[in-house]
Amino acid sequence: MKLKSILVFCGSSKGNHPIYEATARQVGQTLAKHNIHLIYGGGNVGLMGILADEVLGNGGTVTGIIPTFLNDREGERHDLTELILVKGMGERKKIMAKRSDAVLTLPGGYGTLDELFEMLTLVQLSKATHPIGILNVNGFYDPLIAQLDLMEREGLLRSAHRDLLLVADDIEDLLLKMEERLIKKMKE
Repeated sequence: MKLKSILVFCGSSKGNHPIYEATARQVGQTLAKHNIHLIYGGGNVGLMGILADEVLGNGGTVTGIIPTFLNDREGERHDLTELILVKGMGERKKIMAKRSDAVLTLPGGYGTLDELFEMLTLVQLSKATHPIGILNVNGFYDPLIAQLDLMEREGLLRSAHRDLLLVADDIEDLLLKMEERLIKKMKE
């Protein structure tokens, strides 16, 4: 099964290293090349804005889902394939999950981690079936991966649940892992 849409969580800032911006551009180009529809937070700023610009600039399609309070703060995007305005963050995440086949996480802050862990928890509880991956750019997520491994070793995270999170440092490799996970789920 081919991925049709992917939900990407990433920062509303660019970060301090040019590699994060370059990676957001590369991911956007790759999604457009593979005709994978981008679902994202709808923002104009940071890695989110760069990612959406790159998908659109390369002929791809993008759905942005943004709470009105953030939309008012960041300025509404009129160039997206689809923009969905919602009342709050909970409604945003629910619609994002419903509309996507998989979840990809790039570098980001609190919001990115909140979204990532909410999706992991939904899959852990069998409330969602999305393959979930981290693109570990520049070792950004190495400390988080080490923490998850510690949680597993200490008996606080089951191995089956630890294995829910796919990790790669190459976007093509991560997309392949996600598609393999989708195929496996379809056969179960």
